[in-house]
Amino acid sequence: QRVTPFPEVDRGSAAMESPLAESDLVTLRNRFKRDAELLLQAVSEEDEKRKEAESKPLPRINRHSVFWILASVGLTYYVDFFNVILENSDIKSWWFNVGLVLLAVSVGLAAFCIVYLEWFRGVKQYDQEYPAIPPVTTAAFIAASCSFNIALWPVWSFLTPVILFTQFMGVVMLISLLG
Repeated sequence: QRVTPFPEVDRGSAAMESPLAESDLVTLRNRFKRDAELLLQAVSEEDEKRKEAESKPLPRINRHSVFWILASVGLTYYVDFFNVILENSDIKSWWFNVGLVLLAVSVGLAAFCIVYLEWFRGVKQYDQEYPAIPPVTTAAFIAASCSFNIALWPVWSFLTPVILFTQFMGVVMLISLLG
């Protein structure tokens, strides 16, 4: 006689051969199959809802855009932004000029991608055709924002990053309303 350490797992045991055990396995298999089908249907319904939501374009004017535009306009008025930029002698002019040059590089590359590549040449995936443009544009913009923060720090101190970020978001939201 054969002795196994786990008799209930023994393939030759009578419990596995009985019709009752096979019907239990069939019932269990059918239940798992039915549950899996229900789960797959729920996932496909969620995918359909998500695709419908993605296919509908978002409205151009929303609370988020209006908030940032109004915050930018209000801040521009409150801190007298343009007057300070043009007339304040506390601004570190070297850093400000570096920021202007880097911002011009960033905006120029963005204009090249949007105007020339998309509109004239019809290239939709310009980041695949010119893979260096997005990181160079991003690096130039980040360097420009750091330069502007350094240049304007003597004027607004710790509020400088908040003021510049609000101005940036206002401009971005205004551009999104236009285009």
